[in-house]
Amino acid sequence: MTSYRELEALLFIVGQEGIGIEELSYLLKEPTAAIFEAIQLLNQHFQRDEQSPYVILEMGNQFVLSTKKELAPLLKEYAQSPLSAKLSQAALETLAIIAYKQPITRVEIETIRGVKTSGSIQKLIALQLIQEMGRVEGPGRAILYGTTNYFMNYFGLKSLKELPDIEQMTADLADDRPFDLFDGTHSELTDEGE
Repeated sequence: MTSYRELEALLFIVGQEGIGIEELSYLLKEPTAAIFEAIQLLNQHFQRDEQSPYVILEMGNQFVLSTKKELAPLLKEYAQSPLSAKLSQAALETLAIIAYKQPITRVEIETIRGVKTSGSIQKLIALQLIQEMGRVEGPGRAILYGTTNYFMNYFGLKSLKELPDIEQMTADLADDRPFDLFDGTHSELTDEGE
Protein backbone atom coordinates (compact mmCIF):
# COMPACT_ATOMS: atom_id res chain seq x y z
CA MET A 1 0.00 0.00 0.00
CA THR A 2 1.31 3.42 -0.97
CA SER A 3 2.40 5.72 1.84
CA TYR A 4 0.19 8.81 1.80
CA ARG A 5 3.04 10.77 3.32
CA GLU A 6 5.37 9.85 0.44
CA LEU A 7 2.67 10.62 -2.11
CA GLU A 8 1.93 13.99 -0.52
CA ALA A 9 5.66 14.80 -0.37
CA LEU A 10 6.10 14.09 -4.08
CA LEU A 11 3.03 16.15 -5.01
CA PHE A 12 4.35 18.99 -2.86
CA ILE A 13 7.89 19.01 -4.25
CA VAL A 14 6.91 19.00 -7.94
CA GLY A 15 4.86 22.15 -7.39
CA GLN A 16 2.47 23.53 -9.97
CA GLU A 17 4.02 21.52 -12.78
CA GLY A 18 2.41 18.39 -11.36
CA ILE A 19 3.42 14.79 -11.82
CA GLY A 20 2.01 11.98 -13.92
CA ILE A 21 0.66 8.74 -12.54
CA GLU A 22 3.31 6.70 -14.40
CA GLU A 23 6.12 8.65 -12.73
CA LEU A 24 4.44 8.29 -9.33
CA SER A 25 4.07 4.56 -9.99
CA TYR A 26 7.77 4.28 -10.83
CA LEU A 27 8.94 6.31 -7.81
CA LEU A 28 6.63 4.63 -5.30
CA LYS A 29 7.08 1.16 -6.83
CA GLU A 30 3.34 0.53 -6.97
CA PRO A 31 0.98 -0.25 -9.87
CA THR A 32 -0.74 2.77 -11.44
CA ALA A 33 -4.14 1.52 -10.25
CA ALA A 34 -2.90 1.53 -6.63
CA ILE A 35 -1.43 5.01 -7.09
CA PHE A 36 -4.67 6.34 -8.57
CA GLU A 37 -6.65 4.87 -5.65
CA ALA A 38 -4.19 6.40 -3.16
CA ILE A 39 -4.54 9.81 -4.83
CA GLN A 40 -8.34 9.57 -4.60
CA LEU A 41 -8.22 8.53 -0.92
CA LEU A 42 -5.69 11.24 -0.01
CA ASN A 43 -7.80 13.84 -1.80
CA GLN A 44 -10.92 12.67 0.09
CA HIS A 45 -8.95 13.03 3.34
CA PHE A 46 -7.94 16.59 2.38
CA GLN A 47 -11.53 17.50 1.52
CA ARG A 48 -12.94 16.08 4.78
CA ASP A 49 -10.26 17.66 6.97
CA GLU A 50 -11.31 21.27 7.53
CA GLN A 51 -7.83 22.06 8.88
CA SER A 52 -6.12 20.92 5.68
CA PRO A 53 -5.52 23.68 3.12
CA TYR A 54 -4.87 21.18 0.32
CA VAL A 55 -6.71 19.57 -2.55
CA ILE A 56 -5.33 17.42 -5.38
CA LEU A 57 -6.27 18.56 -8.87
CA GLU A 58 -6.02 16.48 -12.03
CA MET A 59 -4.86 18.70 -14.88
CA GLY A 60 -4.54 16.80 -18.12
CA ASN A 61 -2.47 13.76 -17.22
CA GLN A 62 -0.76 15.48 -14.28
CA PHE A 63 -1.72 15.59 -10.60
CA VAL A 64 -1.13 18.88 -8.78
CA LEU A 65 -1.25 19.65 -5.07
CA SER A 66 -3.12 22.93 -4.74
CA THR A 67 -4.92 24.98 -2.11
CA LYS A 68 -8.66 24.87 -1.50
CA LYS A 69 -10.83 27.45 -3.31
CA GLU A 70 -11.94 29.10 -0.07
CA LEU A 71 -8.34 30.19 0.56
CA ALA A 72 -8.07 32.01 -2.79
CA PRO A 73 -8.95 35.50 -1.42
CA LEU A 74 -6.23 35.26 1.24
CA LEU A 75 -3.62 34.01 -1.24
CA LYS A 76 -4.58 36.72 -3.74
CA GLU A 77 -4.21 39.36 -1.03
CA TYR A 78 -0.77 37.97 -0.16
CA ALA A 79 0.34 37.99 -3.81
CA GLN A 80 -0.74 41.63 -4.16
CA SER A 81 0.72 42.71 -0.82
CA PRO A 82 3.68 45.11 -1.02
CA LEU A 83 5.44 42.93 1.55
CA SER A 84 5.35 39.95 -0.83
CA ALA A 85 7.08 41.94 -3.58
CA LYS A 86 10.52 41.35 -2.07
CA LEU A 87 12.41 38.67 -3.92
CA SER A 88 14.89 36.32 -2.33
CA GLN A 89 18.31 35.73 -3.84
CA ALA A 90 17.00 32.37 -5.08
CA ALA A 91 14.04 34.04 -6.84
CA LEU A 92 16.33 36.68 -8.41
CA GLU A 93 18.67 33.97 -9.68
CA THR A 94 15.72 32.02 -11.08
CA LEU A 95 14.34 35.17 -12.74
CA ALA A 96 17.72 35.96 -14.31
CA ILE A 97 18.04 32.42 -15.71
CA ILE A 98 14.55 32.61 -17.19
CA ALA A 99 15.20 36.06 -18.66
CA TYR A 100 18.38 34.92 -20.43
CA LYS A 101 17.41 31.35 -21.39
CA GLN A 102 13.67 31.57 -22.14
CA PRO A 103 11.69 29.60 -22.98
CA ILE A 104 13.02 27.21 -20.34
CA THR A 105 11.64 24.38 -18.20
CA ARG A 106 11.83 24.10 -14.41
CA VAL A 107 14.18 21.09 -14.73
CA GLU A 108 16.56 23.11 -16.95
CA ILE A 109 16.54 25.97 -14.42
CA GLU A 110 17.25 23.50 -11.59
CA THR A 111 20.12 22.01 -13.61
CA ILE A 112 21.69 25.47 -13.92
CA ARG A 113 21.07 26.47 -10.28
CA GLY A 114 21.70 23.03 -8.80
CA VAL A 115 18.71 23.30 -6.44
CA LYS A 116 14.91 23.01 -6.57
CA THR A 117 13.16 26.12 -7.89
CA SER A 118 9.43 25.40 -7.68
CA GLY A 119 8.96 27.90 -4.81
CA SER A 120 10.77 30.66 -6.69
CA ILE A 121 8.85 29.94 -9.86
CA GLN A 122 5.51 30.09 -8.03
CA LYS A 123 6.44 33.43 -6.43
CA LEU A 124 7.60 34.87 -9.78
CA ILE A 125 4.32 33.79 -11.41
CA ALA A 126 2.30 35.30 -8.53
CA LEU A 127 4.21 38.57 -9.02
CA GLN A 128 3.50 38.36 -12.78
CA LEU A 129 7.21 38.54 -13.64
CA ILE A 130 7.13 35.20 -15.50
CA GLN A 131 4.46 33.15 -17.25
CA GLU A 132 3.88 29.82 -18.92
CA MET A 133 4.95 29.99 -22.56
CA GLY A 134 3.72 26.55 -23.59
CA ARG A 135 4.83 22.97 -23.10
CA VAL A 136 7.67 20.81 -24.36
CA GLU A 137 6.66 18.14 -26.83
CA GLY A 138 7.28 14.63 -25.55
CA PRO A 139 6.96 12.69 -22.30
CA GLY A 140 5.82 14.73 -19.32
CA ARG A 141 5.10 17.81 -21.46
CA ALA A 142 7.07 20.08 -19.11
CA ILE A 143 5.97 23.71 -18.83
CA LEU A 144 8.12 26.31 -20.58
CA TYR A 145 8.59 29.62 -18.72
CA GLY A 146 9.40 33.08 -19.98
CA THR A 147 9.22 36.67 -18.82
CA THR A 148 6.07 38.79 -19.05
CA ASN A 149 5.36 42.25 -20.42
CA TYR A 150 5.16 43.34 -16.78
CA PHE A 151 8.77 42.15 -16.31
CA MET A 152 9.81 44.26 -19.31
CA ASN A 153 7.96 47.33 -18.02
CA TYR A 154 9.14 46.83 -14.44
CA PHE A 155 12.80 46.80 -15.44
CA GLY A 156 12.37 49.44 -18.16
CA LEU A 157 13.30 47.15 -21.03
CA LYS A 158 12.02 47.59 -24.57
CA SER A 159 13.40 44.21 -25.61
CA LEU A 160 15.39 41.34 -24.10
CA LYS A 161 18.40 42.58 -26.10
CA GLU A 162 18.66 45.35 -23.51
CA LEU A 163 19.54 42.85 -20.76
CA PRO A 164 23.13 43.29 -19.52
CA ASP A 165 25.70 41.38 -21.57
CA ILE A 166 26.24 37.99 -19.94
CA GLU A 167 29.88 37.79 -21.07
CA GLN A 168 30.62 41.13 -19.39
CA MET A 169 28.92 39.93 -16.19
CA THR A 170 31.03 36.76 -16.26
CA ALA A 171 34.21 38.83 -16.69
CA ASP A 172 33.19 41.15 -13.84
CA LEU A 173 32.51 38.18 -11.57
CA ALA A 174 35.85 36.59 -12.48
CA ASP A 175 37.60 39.85 -11.52
CA ASP A 176 35.61 39.95 -8.23
CA ARG A 177 34.08 43.25 -9.30
CA PRO A 178 30.52 43.73 -8.06
CA PHE A 179 27.91 43.60 -10.77
CA ASP A 180 24.32 44.62 -10.16
CA LEU A 181 22.08 42.85 -12.65
CA PHE A 182 19.40 45.51 -12.42
CA ASP A 183 21.66 48.51 -11.65
CA GLY A 184 19.96 48.99 -8.26
CA THR A 185 17.00 50.60 -10.02
CA HIS A 186 14.45 48.68 -7.96
CA SER A 187 15.64 48.52 -4.37
CA GLU A 188 12.46 46.83 -3.23
CA LEU A 189 13.74 43.62 -4.83
CA THR A 190 16.03 42.48 -2.04
CA ASP A 191 17.55 39.29 -0.74
CA GLU A 192 15.16 38.13 1.95
CA GLY A 193 15.94 34.40 1.76
CA GLU A 194 13.49 31.79 0.55
